Amino acid sequence: MSTEARRAPFPPRPAHDPAPAEAEPQVDDEPSVFVPRRPLERPRETRPPVPEARITAPPPPPPASARFPDAPPAPVPAETTTRLRPVPADPAPAVPPAPAVPPAPAVPVPPPPAWSSAPDPALSWNAPWPVGAFGQPEPYEEPVRGPGPLARLRGRTGVAAVCVVLGLGLLGGALAGSRLTGDDGDRTADSGFAAAGSLWHNVPVDQIFPPTVRGTGAGPGGADRSWTRIAVAPDTGCAGAFDPLLARALAPVGCARLLRATYTDATQSHVTTVGLLFTKADPAAMAGLAARFRTERLDRRTDLLPLPYAAKGTPAAGFGAKQRASWTVSVLTDAPVVAFAVSGWADGRTVDTPQPAPDAVRSGATSAPAQAGLGNEAQGLADRIQRRLRQTVSPATEKPS
Repeated sequence: MSTEARRAPFPPRPAHDPAPAEAEPQVDDEPSVFVPRRPLERPRETRPPVPEARITAPPPPPPASARFPDAPPAPVPAETTTRLRPVPADPAPAVPPAPAVPPAPAVPVPPPPAWSSAPDPALSWNAPWPVGAFGQPEPYEEPVRGPGPLARLRGRTGVAAVCVVLGLGLLGGALAGSRLTGDDGDRTADSGFAAAGSLWHNVPVDQIFPPTVRGTGAGPGGADRSWTRIAVAPDTGCAGAFDPLLARALAPVGCARLLRATYTDATQSHVTTVGLLFTKADPAAMAGLAARFRTERLDRRTDLLPLPYAAKGTPAAGFGAKQRASWTVSVLTDAPVVAFAVSGWADGRTVDTPQPAPDAVRSGATSAPAQAGLGNEAQGLADRIQRRLRQTVSPATEKPS
């Protein structure tokens, strides 16, 4: 085969020719070096033709006589009329004509908003973001800090200084008021001390030694006691009123006046002499004497007993030095007074060993004065007389307002 024959193009395929099957290549008799092959073509898919949808027009509407019969009905056959009775139709009610409704006024309809094709700048990516949105950092704010330690210290110091100033001002005002009004504590104490020293000639005897003294809870075991005055001694000096050692112990404070009275109990089994020694001492001397009696226990010594007042013609007529069973001595510091009391039996029996009243009133005491309650007689009566003395001094020292 020549070169021209090999280069000749394939004949064109008709357009209406469906894709034929590939023809077997023709083999020339002459050997050739290169035989070109036809390019492989994808076989076309063969699908059945889709039938075309036919659009059919809707059927025409039925005639008007079929929907709304406006023609008279057909005549009924005779056979039907003989079998069925005609039903007379009800007369249609007369309907008044509807009133004429005026047409509604035309409401102007606003035209639809004209949409602009221009983009909104607020929706643009280049628009500034709000503060704090989408995780943006918030503006820095200075944290609120409290006062430092130095400022707090200064504040507390200022408050303390103000309190000190106010306290000093109140104290100064109180002192000034007391000076203006004459309400001085020392002067009141001095005036009360001096007033108590003059009671022996300014106060009636019944106010110092009342005829009857009530002693609630003053008896043994908390029992109530009652004492009746049977004799009052004239006010005298201190000569012969005390044992020699007791008189020597009381000598430093002096003796201005001695008042005494004798009482008996409700059964008249016991007699008790109570006395008030008005001294010439000042408050310092009385305080010193009270300290000495307390430290040296002079009020417990049996050789330092006061003597009783035995009035004739009374249950205390036989009440002498040997009948003393219990006693008490108290040195007052708010008044120049030494109060004492001594008790015994009214039948005149003697007592070998008298017992101090503080010891005789203790629970469990077994001595004869303690068992008889003579310690309660001396202690209870002396306490009530001292209380009345203080009550008498308080009104005397009060100043009129």
